[in-house]
Amino acid sequence: MVYDYIVENYKNGDPIFLSELPYTSKDYLRQEMKQLTDEGKLERVYNGVYCLSYPTILGTKGKMSIDRFINKKYLNADGEVSGYITGLQLANKYGFTTQNPSCYEVRSNEATTKQRKLNVDGNTIIIYKPLVKITEENRNVLQFLDLMSVIDRYSELSKEELREKLQKYVKTNKVDFDQAREYLPLYPDRVYRNLYEGGLMNELV
Repeated sequence: MVYDYIVENYKNGDPIFLSELPYTSKDYLRQEMKQLTDEGKLERVYNGVYCLSYPTILGTKGKMSIDRFINKKYLNADGEVSGYITGLQLANKYGFTTQNPSCYEVRSNEATTKQRKLNVDGNTIIIYKPLVKITEENRNVLQFLDLMSVIDRYSELSKEELREKLQKYVKTNKVDFDQAREYLPLYPDRVYRNLYEGGLMNELV
């Protein structure tokens, strides 16, 4: 029954959390999952996390999508906005740098400590505790302020290019500067300097 439920509700590459599966007995569920893993129907990729076993078009064994895992576990836990990507990964995503991140960095309400490093299926994930609770309403502005706290470290752009790129980022992500003013005191002083260098101080005054 457990396997039938999984096949009906999960796609190849989807993370399967033990905590979200229906059960009448936790012990029975764990036994079932162990048996399915032993039979090669499921892969155990992390404590309490599984995925379906499947072959790729190249004939290799398919893996769990780490992006789907991060999204489900840290960015939209239980279907609600709970985090965002940050650090070098964020700077790379929006074209401020060509440096490729060696790990995934996220800030999430699911964090229980200030900073924690995990290794999930060969991928390094660093989870940071947020300065305030992340919600759908403040996610974009908090992510923007995170970016502004590291932009001087990662940007490879000229001053003019940086200003144009930041203006585009602000518009694309609909950054609310009223909220930015509210949260700015939580961030280090260099954020003010980076906002000035990025030509965005006028938005805050």
